Amino acid sequence: METLEEQWKTTDDRSAKKTHISFPNEIIEEIFSRLPVKSILRFRSVSKPWLSLISTPSFTKLHFTRATAAHRTALFISAYDDFTKNYSFLSAPHDGGPVTHLMTLDHDCWSRYTEAEYLNGLICFTCITFLSGKLFARAFVLNPSTHKIFYVPDPYSHVYGCTHYLFGFDESTNEHTVLMIRKLFKSTAVELMVFSMSSYSWRKIDVEPPVGFTWDDLLFHKSSVCVNSVVHVMVRPSSFAILAFNLRTEKFSVINLPYEHHDTLANDPRLIKISGCIGVVSHDRAVENNEINLWILQDYENRVWVREIITLPEPLI
Repeated sequence: METLEEQWKTTDDRSAKKTHISFPNEIIEEIFSRLPVKSILRFRSVSKPWLSLISTPSFTKLHFTRATAAHRTALFISAYDDFTKNYSFLSAPHDGGPVTHLMTLDHDCWSRYTEAEYLNGLICFTCITFLSGKLFARAFVLNPSTHKIFYVPDPYSHVYGCTHYLFGFDESTNEHTVLMIRKLFKSTAVELMVFSMSSYSWRKIDVEPPVGFTWDDLLFHKSSVCVNSVVHVMVRPSSFAILAFNLRTEKFSVINLPYEHHDTLANDPRLIKISGCIGVVSHDRAVENNEINLWILQDYENRVWVREIITLPEPLI
């Protein structure tokens, strides 16, 4: 005769053989989206279905949105080590807390990196090198949640020119996009192409520059800022303007900075994204005036700029 404990064990064994617990992918995705990056990285090796789920663009965006909401506004930090030539990526909550190391790229044959942009869970940056006295660039897209790096293929391996890569996200299609602007050597022509991160393919576009704008005004290898499906990049400081490319309409436009206050923008204004708006910050006079000027485009349609002055807590000198 079986004891009560043996009866329970027999029942449990039979139940275990008959019962197979399976959770829908939606529930698993919901649970994973609330976990830290370190846990996500460990779960990649548990099973192929989990790896496939974690690697999808939709999960990357969901995890980024959850992490941002949990820490209000997350800070993305990119740091380049001149000694080791390594490039590190970190994140930190805006309202205080520990810094999380996302990943580090080892030095290769490339000379230096441009500023990286973190956009809806993915990182895009450009590696630059000099060959035969000419400047060449390659674009890379990183997924910090999976530690995967993707080299954006060059559509014209046999054509040489000064290439500029801009990173964007089309909210209407939920798709990351890389815009390539290539100014050809020995020619005044400019080629424009769009790379889709969904189809992994290039598509050539024929777009005229805005009236009064020339491609000579574009500062190559400057980081871009994407807001509301529009990619923005600074042009030459003397122009006091921003070049904007709408991913939905695939048209360029120019946003003028407040000319009447150009003295507050100094010589090296930087384009940033702040509270969902385009911002231009000038810090090269911080030592002289102990303050930083910040211009925010609060009304995008009517081009209304608002100035904020950030006073540093104590003199820098």
